[in-house]
Amino acid sequence: MTKKAHPSQSPAAHMGKGGETHQTAGGETPAMTTQQGLVISDDQNTLRVGANGPALLEDFHFREKIFHFDHERIPERVVHARGYGAHGYFELTDSLADVCKADIFGKVGERTPAFVRFSTVAGNKGSADVVRDVRGFAVKLYTRQGNWDLVGNNIPVFFIQDAIKFPDFVHAAKQEPDRDFPQAQTAHDNFWDFVSLSPEATHMVCWAMSDRAIPRSFRFMEGFGVHTFRLINAEGRSTYVKFHWKPKLGLQSVVWNEALKINGADPDFHRRDLWQAITSGNFPEWELGVQLFDDEFADGFAFDILDPTKLIPEELVPVRRVGRLVLDRMPDNFFAETEQVAFCTQNIVPGIDFTNDPLLQGRNFSYLDTQTKRLGGPNFTHIPINAPKCPFHNFQQDGHMAMHNPKGRANYEPNSWSQPAAGPRESVEGYRSFAQEQSGPKLRQRSESFADHYSQARQFFISQTPVEQTHMRDAFIFELSKVETPAIRARMVSHLLHVDRELAEGVATGLGLSPMPQPAVAARTVLTGLQPSAALSILKNGPDSFEGRKLGIVVTGGVDASLLSALRKAAEDVGATVELIGPTVAGLHDSAGNELVAQQKINGGPSVLYDAVALLPTVEGANLLRHEATMRDFIADAYAHAKFIAHNDAAELLLAAAGLHPKARDEGFVALEGAKDADRFIQTCAALRFWARESQVHAV
Repeated sequence: MTKKAHPSQSPAAHMGKGGETHQTAGGETPAMTTQQGLVISDDQNTLRVGANGPALLEDFHFREKIFHFDHERIPERVVHARGYGAHGYFELTDSLADVCKADIFGKVGERTPAFVRFSTVAGNKGSADVVRDVRGFAVKLYTRQGNWDLVGNNIPVFFIQDAIKFPDFVHAAKQEPDRDFPQAQTAHDNFWDFVSLSPEATHMVCWAMSDRAIPRSFRFMEGFGVHTFRLINAEGRSTYVKFHWKPKLGLQSVVWNEALKINGADPDFHRRDLWQAITSGNFPEWELGVQLFDDEFADGFAFDILDPTKLIPEELVPVRRVGRLVLDRMPDNFFAETEQVAFCTQNIVPGIDFTNDPLLQGRNFSYLDTQTKRLGGPNFTHIPINAPKCPFHNFQQDGHMAMHNPKGRANYEPNSWSQPAAGPRESVEGYRSFAQEQSGPKLRQRSESFADHYSQARQFFISQTPVEQTHMRDAFIFELSKVETPAIRARMVSHLLHVDRELAEGVATGLGLSPMPQPAVAARTVLTGLQPSAALSILKNGPDSFEGRKLGIVVTGGVDASLLSALRKAAEDVGATVELIGPTVAGLHDSAGNELVAQQKINGGPSVLYDAVALLPTVEGANLLRHEATMRDFIADAYAHAKFIAHNDAAELLLAAAGLHPKARDEGFVALEGAKDADRFIQTCAALRFWARESQVHAV
């Protein structure tokens, strides 16, 4: 019988120059080796030219580790397996020709075909949509100069600083290998053990425990390129850039209890939302924003711009809106397009270049290897969804599933044959990398400029509204309450003490943790003077109307026709959609005798599916529904989730059955005495939630 290791008997550890944790072999802890048996001296950092330099291709340990990781799953993606995509276009609205020579950024009004895939990270293909997770936001742009893939997330930072740790991070986040659960969630020992031993993850964990990780819709979330890239202009001058996708309809998330119930009621909630929006002609739209800055700013910024666990506040470098992304067509076949689309961070066009961000450098290797494995060989670009829409010519041939090969005698160059048999040649107009000078020793070392792991996490927390801060605290408590090992919980709280004392104490209280642990050793002194950034809050960047949202109206036979019509019109006038929920889905008529078709039956259409609800029963209908448990749940959940609730007089019976007597009601309730009140209710719904109610519905 093997003896289980106790957390207190963990291997000896020391801190690297970048603040990363190094655990060393000794005693009963064996030395780590490659698959060939070679002992590894550093498993935390990629081999690079100098601490801030690019990664080296000769790093056999990194290549072997990533190679094996990329080939762990067939046929679904190892990460981002649960995804949904749509076609559309990018239209330039503000030329960037002065800083970028890419055609896509040159001519205002030009439209470039696009395909976008949204996804969760940790869950398998069959998992649910509204789990607490990072969301992938990957955009393939079919430019006239070739395909450009901007492969980002809905969060601007990441868990790790060096790609060599990606297999460890994903292994820790996925199901624990001995029991193969939990699925599509990080509320377990392995994940929190890893991040609590990786201080660099603290900033990202704060984002993951915020409402950013449970978006209401793909349409209401931001996208980020995560890394710092370069733009290159016609003269060869470089400008640093960070990419942002800003949703036209504003930001919105759900609350955690609501997310749990949505996954039970409709595990395809995000997919269905995107499908219904596009097929109904309500095309989702985002603005492309860029943060542009130079070496002078980079040198003076408090953090390293190459550190993927850091962001640049919009107050320091404003986001310039330069274009719009519109999704207007669903795929003809999910597998052929959404499942087979292959995104690679290495796919860039002239005018766009990489930086020495160590996570980006590793992704450039990993993505190509992943697609080669997952799609059966090197010819995945022959699949229509992956093929460029501009002319392309090369001497690549054969291999699995080759759809086309070079024509003629020559399959190499240089050659002495005449055209057309001679084939393509390189061009002086072809892609050229930015000529950045590099020098330094060959070593495995993380830059000391990456060592501040807490300051921006603190800035993110203080940028949230009190409501959002409460949600973060509760998320930490929920996740860590699922951790079975007390030492891991305490270790995580020790990191949170550097983020915010009240946050750490609130989490400790919620866990019943005593005594309070000492703060974790910080590699760098925490900067407590960073100012809040309004751009980091969801509630400060919400919509100004109810557009794009969904109203659920409970009806029964004989419902007031004029009131129902007025409410439907008020919602549709602002661009919202309406669904009817009834005791049956057919056989209903309003007071004018018009036949009604309900989209949901009351015991199959809970209020979690809607952004706001209205109760329009008749007295007879209310007497029937007040005995229905799911009707009471419908109202109780809408109340608990701080949603706006409209009601007619007959609905008093339903509200009373749900325990919401007049004295228990707040300003989130709107009485509908006639058609004139419909517009007022929809205008009220623009706020999305009546957040003041939350403190009244939670006791622990």
